[in-house]
Amino acid sequence: MQARTAYLAAEGFVEPLREELGEIEAEYGRLLVAPGGPRAAAWAQNIWLDTREIEVPSIGQAAKALRAIQRSWALYPHLHHRRAALIAGELPKVAAKPLAFGTPAPASPLGSWTLLAPDRMLLSPACSSAFPNGECAFVEDREGPPSRAYLKLWEALTLAGAMPEPGQRCVDLGASPGGWSWVLAKLGAHVLAVDKAPLDPKIAAMPGVEWRQASAFALDPADIGPVDWLFSDVICYPARLFELVQRWQESGLAKRIVCTLKFQGPTDHETARRFAAIPGSRLLHLHHNKHELCWMSF
Repeated sequence: MQARTAYLAAEGFVEPLREELGEIEAEYGRLLVAPGGPRAAAWAQNIWLDTREIEVPSIGQAAKALRAIQRSWALYPHLHHRRAALIAGELPKVAAKPLAFGTPAPASPLGSWTLLAPDRMLLSPACSSAFPNGECAFVEDREGPPSRAYLKLWEALTLAGAMPEPGQRCVDLGASPGGWSWVLAKLGAHVLAVDKAPLDPKIAAMPGVEWRQASAFALDPADIGPVDWLFSDVICYPARLFELVQRWQESGLAKRIVCTLKFQGPTDHETARRFAAIPGSRLLHLHHNKHELCWMSF
């Protein structure tokens, strides 16, 4: 049988994933099945790396078939919800509690499955994400940060398995009102927050935070000097962000870079591919992203 791979889009972002993948064999809600083995797909929140289809004549047989492969499974609910819930009830429970930031991402294998018909199941014992359906949730802080943008950075750092350490030097481009600077300062880093607009007063008063009123694009890396981390959540067209990142990479002054590609109108797949082609980098749609992608280079 020809290899197939299933790609799960985030809620509301099936179209960018469909455009990115090209040829699609089948669609099951947010789950798109494409011919061939797994390939990079930035708009996939989770990739089913070993997609299989099996017959499951009964609820008990379905659960038994999954348990015979491995212990941990996450249901992607699409069709036959009641029957799927009964099958899931016969499987070991998968803890999906929100993470406290700083807790490592799960390391145990987690498979995914869905019912295509009452007696037919699509499954994959191996997936690109260790979170059920790629949904990385956190115990939120509803008092400290000035916006919910901090959740994107929490997720990016958690998936990267690395984060700024106390005393390290960070630059936060497009910082206002200061959600990302808040994350970095809480970690003990020294933060240069760059934006034409001021920071939230609570963030500006945090130890280690310095605000510079300037455009991220007018900033000369040589005027900043070496930094351990460069962050950007600046609002701009992706092509312009690519030029900014290129300038910093050519300077050799930023050890690690984390930035958000924000799409205004149609998805700029061409620029996204240019980011994805940069050696040693990673481009992905975070659970907390909207019509945007996260790019990381370490």
